[in-house]
Amino acid sequence: MGPSLRKQTHQPPQVILLGLDSAGKSTLLYRLHQGVIMETVPTIGFNIVNLKLDKKSVLTVWDVGGHESMRSNWKYYLEGCKALVYVVDASDHSRINEAKMALNIILSDHNLKDVPLMVLANKTDMQNSMTINDVSSGLDLKSCTNRDWEIQACSALQGLGLHQAFQSVAKMITKK
Repeated sequence: MGPSLRKQTHQPPQVILLGLDSAGKSTLLYRLHQGVIMETVPTIGFNIVNLKLDKKSVLTVWDVGGHESMRSNWKYYLEGCKALVYVVDASDHSRINEAKMALNIILSDHNLKDVPLMVLANKTDMQNSMTINDVSSGLDLKSCTNRDWEIQACSALQGLGLHQAFQSVAKMITKK
């Protein structure tokens, strides 16, 4: 069968969802995908969801476990990645430097060269949480001059800001 006779299959763009353990990655993905809050356990390995944003936009989202023992495996999920969504627990001031170091390591991977970055400051609905400016400064996002990036406040539990953030991710991928 010649190439012109083969059925062409269009794969949705692959988006990787990373962040430290307990940042809320699985919770926000299931909230966005199924519209409900699900009881989650720490992700060992990964979850994959085809996320339909509207009639035209679908993203394949890989939610990869964020425990310290899993982070060395993050690099194995990056090939073919079209966008990185990095989730930060904005209520956990004590781990912002750890989040910054983990982000810097992953952004230095050759598979993420020129890949857009969306930072989600999750749990901003909690009292005394960091603002997006605090999170941006804590992660030193201004130094990300070699890629498109955005930061958005969100709440996985309340469902706030999630759909808008992933719509922005889809636009960033299309723009690239």
